[in-house]
Amino acid sequence: MIDTNVHLFRWPFRRLIGDDPAELVARLRQKGVTQAWAGSFEALLCRDVSGVNTRLAVACREHGPEFLVPFGVVNPKSPDWEEDLRRCHEVHRMPGVRLYPNYHGYTLADPAFAKLLSLAADRNLIVQIARSMEDVRTEFPLMVVQPVDPSPLVDLLPRVPHVRLMLLNRGGWAEDANPSIAVIKKSEGVYFDMAMNEGIGGLARLIAETSPNRVVFGSHYPFFYFESALLKIREADLTSSQKTALTEGNARGLLSMS
Repeated sequence: MIDTNVHLFRWPFRRLIGDDPAELVARLRQKGVTQAWAGSFEALLCRDVSGVNTRLAVACREHGPEFLVPFGVVNPKSPDWEEDLRRCHEVHRMPGVRLYPNYHGYTLADPAFAKLLSLAADRNLIVQIARSMEDVRTEFPLMVVQPVDPSPLVDLLPRVPHVRLMLLNRGGWAEDANPSIAVIKKSEGVYFDMAMNEGIGGLARLIAETSPNRVVFGSHYPFFYFESALLKIREADLTSSQKTALTEGNARGLLSMS
């Protein structure tokens, strides 16, 4: 399995089982994961983006060489963010970046985001957008963060046709009444992880309404129990080819384009 959605270090609001990098790697290996794309929980609130990315890259090398794949953070509202993007690509040799627009105070309609998407595409980087990190009902009262609205992507994606975009951590795609969602689900360069796709038949519906080739395995570990992702696969009653594509094939193909 290739897990496209894990985080290293500590969640800001409570301790999690597996929030030590060495422990996280050991636990994922025990579950059959062969590669994990890792962001950093520090990226949410730490203003020293360069330091966050350096610590992430070092931890991936030390605790999971050939296993942990670092995805650095870029905040397009921070000074000199273009340099952070360059360092992710050229210094740390990261295949992509993971963005947190709602924690960093911008929307996908912001011109700065459009510029970031274009520059990342020019560098052939995968761009992951975390639409949310937890259910708004469980958020700390002084840190209520609404999910990222993907609607602006409808107008933006045709302007950056070569971008490889992955949307993380948001269920309800099938139930979302926003008409823009239907367009986004059919966009060939957009991939979806399954971490927050809930409900009976939720994963099967996500695959049916997007593409078997654009849904990837993502656990959101260690914030979520890893076993919950496995149960979603079991409940979906996928064919052998669909399961292989979901758990490793689609992610492997996406990464090979880097």
